[in-house]
Amino acid sequence: MGQSPPIQLALAGMLTLAVAVGIGRFAFTPILPMMQADADLSLESAGWLAAANYVGYFLGALSAIWMRVSATLVVRFALVAITLLTATMGITHDLVFWLVLRGLAGIASAWALIFASAWTLQLLAARGKEKLSGIVFGGVGLGTMVAGGFCLVFLRFALSSSQAWIALGAVALAFTIASWPAYRLTVHSEVRGTDARQPSTGSPLGFQGFILVGCYGLFGFGYIIPATFLPAMAQQALADPALFGWAWPIFGSATLVSTLAAGWISAHVPNRLVWAIGHGLMAIGVAFPVVLPNIAGIVLSSLLVGGTFMVVTLTAMQEARRVAPDNPARLMAVMTTAFAIGQILGPILVSFVANARRGLDVLLITAAVLLVVSAIALLLPHADDRQQNPARRQG
Repeated sequence: MGQSPPIQLALAGMLTLAVAVGIGRFAFTPILPMMQADADLSLESAGWLAAANYVGYFLGALSAIWMRVSATLVVRFALVAITLLTATMGITHDLVFWLVLRGLAGIASAWALIFASAWTLQLLAARGKEKLSGIVFGGVGLGTMVAGGFCLVFLRFALSSSQAWIALGAVALAFTIASWPAYRLTVHSEVRGTDARQPSTGSPLGFQGFILVGCYGLFGFGYIIPATFLPAMAQQALADPALFGWAWPIFGSATLVSTLAAGWISAHVPNRLVWAIGHGLMAIGVAFPVVLPNIAGIVLSSLLVGGTFMVVTLTAMQEARRVAPDNPARLMAVMTTAFAIGQILGPILVSFVANARRGLDVLLITAAVLLVVSAIALLLPHADDRQQNPARRQG
């Protein structure tokens, strides 16, 4: 069986990440206002549901380290699992069952994201088509935008959260079917749980490594609160679903556009500078709903947070490869673990302060301050920026 064309590989990766992240992880965000309305879901319970998904993602990422199976097989399994788990959310209102479903969806999302990324990027690089990697990671924005758009329509016509979950399950199924042929089990397409996921035996992380790990962990905490609760905050600011429902589609659109532009940006600007600027802009976006508690603040927050979080992800991974060229896998793994811990803590803390006066505002300001601190930390070892890729300096 022949190899798939590079553009087909890139588009398959894009659709896979749309299902893995846009639906498997973040479909809950635009559906949350509907669940609050028709399932009587409290903000406290919403925090635990979000945390369950992120714990699942954390466990999925850890398990991927030792999995020694075909990447294409794992991706296909994960896509089917996310489709079924998403649709099943619409057939019950039982909180415990929801917690289980969201946790399993988190595991499947991590598998799809890790194995699809490794598989597509490796094959694209082997064919000299690295520039198409921006299309692959644009899937995060695509999935977020599509999920938000569907929920906007559902809010407009006062449809139920159950119908929304089932509809997004159908979207996941369509994306799965479209990407399925690219994941052929051929000699050329086999990428197993080796290479980047090999158990590492290297020197300690070093000072720079700890800086990256700490900053990436703070990024996980800083972005996850608005990434989980923006539509709910928009609903509090403006009751009209025709208006507040735009928060998540705007977030996804900003993510898609910024990710497609990230390849060009990283080719001309040092990784650490882009990362620090991303944290600074994200901090402003995180604080906007507090400083400007109306729909304008929500829209600005959606643009700034949505427009930076995937750029930060890409540049952070590139910086990890630069700082630890001989063994980047270990540093990336520790960074991802710190990130997962940060994004788990965010929703849990929201659950604890949900009933406190201005509790969510305090968390948002705290997250913004931590993002600023991490941006400053990233700029401190600025002498290393001169060691960036010589080709980049010449460009």
